[in-house]
Amino acid sequence: MPDTYTPFEMLEKLISFNTVSDRSNLPLIDFVEDYLAGHGVESTRVYNDDGDKANLYAHIGPMVEGGVILSGHTDVVPVEGQDWTTDPWTVVEKDGKYFGRGTCDMKGFLAIALAYVPQMVAADLQTPIQLALSYDEEVGCEGVIPMVKELANKMPKAAMCIVGEPSDMKAVTGHKGGIGFHNEVTGYEVHSSLAHIGVSAVMTAATLVEWHNKMNEEAVANHDPENEFVPPFPTYHVGTIQGGTAGNITAKTCTFINDFRLLPTQDAKAEADAYLTFAAELDAKIKKVRPEAGIKVTPKFGVPGLRPEENGAAETLVRRLTGDNSINVVSYGTEAGHFQTESISTVICGPGSIDQAHQADEYITVDQYNLGAKFMRDLIADLS
Repeated sequence: MPDTYTPFEMLEKLISFNTVSDRSNLPLIDFVEDYLAGHGVESTRVYNDDGDKANLYAHIGPMVEGGVILSGHTDVVPVEGQDWTTDPWTVVEKDGKYFGRGTCDMKGFLAIALAYVPQMVAADLQTPIQLALSYDEEVGCEGVIPMVKELANKMPKAAMCIVGEPSDMKAVTGHKGGIGFHNEVTGYEVHSSLAHIGVSAVMTAATLVEWHNKMNEEAVANHDPENEFVPPFPTYHVGTIQGGTAGNITAKTCTFINDFRLLPTQDAKAEADAYLTFAAELDAKIKKVRPEAGIKVTPKFGVPGLRPEENGAAETLVRRLTGDNSINVVSYGTEAGHFQTESISTVICGPGSIDQAHQADEYITVDQYNLGAKFMRDLIADLS
């Protein structure tokens, strides 16, 4: 007999795999692949370039177009430096909550979907279900990009996608997009009393940082007060910065990481080009002082926003099953925008609250988990 799991037992299994983004997720993928095969479901891996991580997707039901994708990421954020009172890799139930890294974000949704695979197989599905498990969502949705392409090209094309990020089982129809860069400024060292013949990497980087402050001021001044996002404008942010040699020497190097969180209606390429143009102009300016100086900007991630759809099929399905008619958009990013880019109607709906994600003693309430399980049962019945 093939292995079967209750939703709680599957949650215990998935949490037991330490899939922090700097580690391989292959042990978890091995388990899921074997589990699906035990129920007669063939799955396909899409490896990263190093071969130490993989996406996995599978098709259940008739080999026809128009199916529903259930998408979720297998990676979780680190636990180091956090004050956990339970073992992060063991599900602990207490006070009506399931504690463990990933219970909320977002192995809870994946565990529910996987636990109900036997029911999906046994049901007379008229509309197929496709499972999509990705890697490296937490570091920029890197893994899902090649998998979305494969799903579109090698599987009967789905009509809808439900991304199971924690949303309290409400339909989230929009989220901001994000782009990020690594910036390396090279200066030229001289004594600070002769700064006019040197180039300070720190002060040059400060000019780039100030560009972000000006963009934020413009965004606040020009925002649409009817916008439903919180905040209702894009944000331009510098997260880390390192540099400098000594207090009396123009800095030779300075590096920093920045990101933009953009409204889904914004042109991400235009926003990136504006920054790259500014950096290129500043690069030319410092090279006139010292040709050895320079600015190198390397793209690190790009996450397209999720645009609210007019009469979206995925939204309609989720609202019918949950009874939720509230309007919800979020400022964090997910893989949803990548599916929507492939003309797949997409919505976010999953158990748990984003407020518990990434925290020490991360948890999902038992009530939310049970709502997620009910949703999965209702989905299978609706598609049969």
